[in-house]
Amino acid sequence: MRKSYQTETKTNSRALAEHLAKNEQYLLPMVDLVMHSKVALDDALDDVSRAFIEALLLISASQVAGIPHSGKRGGMIRRNGRESGSVRLSDRKLRVSKPRLRHRETGEVAIPAYEKLNANGEAGSRVLDILMNGVSTRNYREVLPAMAESVGMSKSAVSREFVEASEEKLRELLERRFDGVDIPAIWLDGMVFSRRHHVIVAVGVDGTGKKHVLGIVEGASENAAACVSLLESLVARGIDPKRRRLFVIDGSKALRAAVDRVFGTRNPVQRCRIHKIRNVYEKLPKDSRDQVRATMRAAYKLDWKEGVARLKKQAEWLTTMGYRDAAASLLEGLEETFTVNRLGLTPSLRRGLATTNIIESPNSGVKMRTRRVGRWRDPSMVMRWCATALLEHEKHFRKVMGYKDLWMLQAALKEDSDLDRKEAAA
Repeated sequence: MRKSYQTETKTNSRALAEHLAKNEQYLLPMVDLVMHSKVALDDALDDVSRAFIEALLLISASQVAGIPHSGKRGGMIRRNGRESGSVRLSDRKLRVSKPRLRHRETGEVAIPAYEKLNANGEAGSRVLDILMNGVSTRNYREVLPAMAESVGMSKSAVSREFVEASEEKLRELLERRFDGVDIPAIWLDGMVFSRRHHVIVAVGVDGTGKKHVLGIVEGASENAAACVSLLESLVARGIDPKRRRLFVIDGSKALRAAVDRVFGTRNPVQRCRIHKIRNVYEKLPKDSRDQVRATMRAAYKLDWKEGVARLKKQAEWLTTMGYRDAAASLLEGLEETFTVNRLGLTPSLRRGLATTNIIESPNSGVKMRTRRVGRWRDPSMVMRWCATALLEHEKHFRKVMGYKDLWMLQAALKEDSDLDRKEAAA
């Protein structure tokens, strides 16, 4: 099969530089640049280097002449188009396009970052090292602030650009609508930042298996008001509360009650099996954990009635052995850990719908993208970073496991809806 390719040009690099000056966190991964272009690896590295450095020069020029505003005359120092130049990067020079600045009275004005890069080879080498470390570890968000600092610019100059961009991503996430999008399943789970900041995340899957980040709200999954607020925001943005759907939750009682309150009591709820096993596991001595975990996993593969009966016997054994807390944890909401079995779904689809792993994966992606944050100043900062990271991670979502069998879930939900209508009519 023939593949289509895109050749990277200097024009593309300039456009990317302008984009990076405001949205440095969205640089495409290095591997994409190499795989989807005809240029050699060295040329690809030059394109990435040029884009970052030109973004750096744009920001440096803005610190001297101010941020350009369409239709407004500048001050004493004005932009006067662009011109070609070059910077020293370790063992070679890289041609770049840079803004041209002129003072009304004294003429040409130098761009501080450009002068610093060409003053000696050390600054250029440092910039290249920062870039390569950022690309190899995919920590693109760290690259421009670190580059800025290496040429004598304040990190805050870049940080302000990110604050503005991340605020826009948070607004995008909180205001995106889902009118006409059929979402048969919704996952709800929480994230924790620095042990004291909590965010609840909602992810949905449509009929084709595509995952969508539906929304986030500040608060823990045990916070009833936060849970209700999140679900009500979904309804306000087009998620039909009358349409029966499957909810997969982490076991939080507040989340469970919020689902009933906002979407009604007729929706099937699947409690996350991983959370259930973990909750039981942590209440047992080490020498009993593996056996109980294996029993629970085996039971989840059985017909739902047989599986429930098997785990009730397991709870009796735990009580006999004196592990009453573990037994109580196992029995709490037990039947809702078998909801996907009761709906008659295939094993592959059950694996995709039986846990909140669909959120755990974005959770780990968010943590990876935010792990360098040393201090979360306030909840708004957490929300901005979380929204930006989630939307970035959403681009790489795979379809839900067993997505080809989603028609079975939709048929089961419709069958339950038909039964409800018959009961109401009777």
